[in-house]
Amino acid sequence: MRETATSSGTVGFGAFEVDLRAGELRKHGVKVKLQEQPFQVLQILLEHPGEIVTREDLRQRIWPSDTFVDFDGGVNNAIKRLREALADRAETPRFIETLPRRGYRFIATVNGYGNSRINVVDRSNQAGGLLSRQVFWVALSALAAMAIVGTLFWLNLGGLRERFSRAPHTTKIQSLAVLPFPSLSSDPKQAYLAEGITDAVITALARISALRVVSRTTAMQYADSKKPLPQIARELRVEGIVEGTVQRSGDRVRITMQLIDGSSDGHLWAESFEDDVRDELALENNIATTIANQIRINVTPEERAQLKSVRPVNLKALDAYLEARFHLDQAGKQELYYGKEPAVTAELGKAVACLDRAIREDPNYVPAYLAYFNAVDAMAIQRLSFLPRARSALQRALELDETNVRAHLALARLLMQYQYDWGGAEREYKRGIQLNPGLAEAHAAYAEYLDNVGRSDEASKERELAQSLDLTRDFYGQCCEGPLTVRAGMSLEQKKQIVDETASDDPFLTGEVAKEYAVAGRYKESIELYERCLTLYGWHDFVKILKRANARGGAKFALQEWMRAAEQYSKEHDDIPPVFAMAFTYASLGNKDRAFAWLNKAYEQRNWCIIYLKVDNVWDPLRSDPRFKELLQRVRLPT
Repeated sequence: MRETATSSGTVGFGAFEVDLRAGELRKHGVKVKLQEQPFQVLQILLEHPGEIVTREDLRQRIWPSDTFVDFDGGVNNAIKRLREALADRAETPRFIETLPRRGYRFIATVNGYGNSRINVVDRSNQAGGLLSRQVFWVALSALAAMAIVGTLFWLNLGGLRERFSRAPHTTKIQSLAVLPFPSLSSDPKQAYLAEGITDAVITALARISALRVVSRTTAMQYADSKKPLPQIARELRVEGIVEGTVQRSGDRVRITMQLIDGSSDGHLWAESFEDDVRDELALENNIATTIANQIRINVTPEERAQLKSVRPVNLKALDAYLEARFHLDQAGKQELYYGKEPAVTAELGKAVACLDRAIREDPNYVPAYLAYFNAVDAMAIQRLSFLPRARSALQRALELDETNVRAHLALARLLMQYQYDWGGAEREYKRGIQLNPGLAEAHAAYAEYLDNVGRSDEASKERELAQSLDLTRDFYGQCCEGPLTVRAGMSLEQKKQIVDETASDDPFLTGEVAKEYAVAGRYKESIELYERCLTLYGWHDFVKILKRANARGGAKFALQEWMRAAEQYSKEHDDIPPVFAMAFTYASLGNKDRAFAWLNKAYEQRNWCIIYLKVDNVWDPLRSDPRFKELLQRVRLPT
């Protein structure tokens, strides 16, 4: 590879510039923290824009032959840190493209190398923009709004109705993103209040069919983001952005909310207000209607009727619900980790107790009923005894608000996964889509259902529709939550490289790729990833078994020994890693008898792997066995 010995000047690309003399990366003039090795990688890539830079090229430049380091780990970590600094993604790169088994390529337009152009940033404009944002936050004044966990809605406090009657702005906006509202309260649990308000605002706005609203999952990726609002608007492909803050202290709540023009960063309206909420929160629907008026979006009579279906929320019920959310999150963070089963059970018990308390305080509080399903979904062996209660809660939620899309989607999932009622599940998915045809998650969930029952053509259409409704996410990926997207069409090398670079500390995703290597009969790569997965989860005794057995008899023998040890462990403990891991590992090893034994346990426990019997290639070695057809019939899937 030729070297371009340029060690001075400024190189610009997109919103970034690199000061080579100072060794600094800046974004819109603001310094971005970047360690030395990731910066060196960036400099090398910028020296050769559009060209392939091999990993060996990076080793020679950054890690000389006399340097004793874990080179592969060093490169993976440097690329990962660099992508984080640039807010870039391996699967949908804007700057750095990964070429499996070859190297990397810088794909954005670069100003500074190889020609006389240097990307000079207008500092005066930047300063003005920053100053205007600061002044803007100090001068919040216009209309006010308040939303609370649940279905969303407004506080009619301090004469807000009168202020809502002001004339709307002339800006017409047809797409919006509601960014996560940060909590300014000192109590960390109040972060759930702010999150709930954000969620409720999104839910209410999404009822307006003429308005495209970015999903909650996508919006939450911008929590604590320092990106300029125009850049966020471009990334989300929206014309307007709603921002806000929430602060609760004792019985008082202070809310600020503002509507921003995504292209100019100019505010269209904003206000802050504070009031006493000691007894209950008086809720109204004016927030979505007000925003619709401000941006001149049509709201149908049916949608207006839905937005008016509001009611007071008891503050004690809200507090209990927020505490339940806290314990559910704590349980989720510990799931599958060695020795954490008692802690998970305890957290789930606390969550359910809090939900019970919320319902006692307010028997008509819909969010609490929905959260019972979150509890059953997090449980393992205990879920069957709790399942009737979760279904009853979802049915009660729909009795209180039949237009609640999330209740329909949750009930559809319950019917599909836990009761194998495929017809009932489809009716619920369709009703959710009918209520909110613009909700990308609803179409994606229905596409998954259609795949599971073997209607792949219909599934493709629904997935395409979901993708068109939310271009910021990849609904074709196997893993759509979080930053990682691993697609079915990718090679194993591509999947592994993405995991190595973007999720090397994620045990679940690491295990997913390990499984696929085992299915392919590539046991050596499989156990390497399983060792990392089990180490991250804390199952160190199993890791030792894999290492010893691999050294003694090879990779396939190591997997067999691991299974034998896990079988023995399961006789005395209930916290064995999920039974599906046992089933598909035995399937990949060709041990059909043990695979079916564990599949039957998965069926009894209503493990989520069962609903994917028709579509998951891990079960291919079992499909010709009569026992597989019999299992499909028990699950009521078409054979």
